[in-house]
Amino acid sequence: MNRPNLWSEQKEILFEDNHLLILNKPAGLLVQGDETGDEPLSTKAAEYLRFKYKKPGAAFIGVAHRLDRPVSGVVAMAKTSKALSRLNEMFRDNTVHKTYWALVGKRPEPEQGHLVHWLVKDPIRNVTKAYSQPHPQGLRAELDYALLGQAGNRHLIEVRPITGRPHQIRVQLSTGLGTPIVGDVKYGFLAPLPDVSIALHARRLQFQHPVTKEQMTFEAPVPDMNHWEAARELYG
Repeated sequence: MNRPNLWSEQKEILFEDNHLLILNKPAGLLVQGDETGDEPLSTKAAEYLRFKYKKPGAAFIGVAHRLDRPVSGVVAMAKTSKALSRLNEMFRDNTVHKTYWALVGKRPEPEQGHLVHWLVKDPIRNVTKAYSQPHPQGLRAELDYALLGQAGNRHLIEVRPITGRPHQIRVQLSTGLGTPIVGDVKYGFLAPLPDVSIALHARRLQFQHPVTKEQMTFEAPVPDMNHWEAARELYG
């Protein structure tokens, strides 16, 4: 059986054991299939497992959470139904600690803080609007942020979302701070990046292993892309 052309150097695989497969998703790749019909990360992961373990049929892979298509970084997948069920519960209960890095065009003021908005999603246009006061259709969204420093002509912000709402970081940084993410024309940045990604990276996931109960931390390297070069050199 020939190895499928999935990950040439396996740099996308951050961790694997009997229950978990932790991946570093490239920007531009779907996590799970949608109406576009494009091959998602979940299918690539299942094919990787099928090849590695020489399975005659399809390999089980469970998706516990998603990243937006133009976002890169850590994605946790489950190799067993037990792990998937427990991971789903942990994400629902917000016991998974998520850290993102974002490049923005201007320095945030103040340089660190806590943002609270009520988010309303327009499913037809696939955009989310943030309100600073309670909204009858809104879902409360919270995050903490802090400026890490300057990276070339951009500014690197660390974001720790407390809730997990669609497009939360993108719309809260744009609406709450007036600092849209580099490349994110949907939420106010002036120009797209050449690869149509946005400069938002899921840097770190921390949670208790769903089966062994060990405390785990997974960190994805900064993308090897031109717009991340200064941040990669300065902050690793």
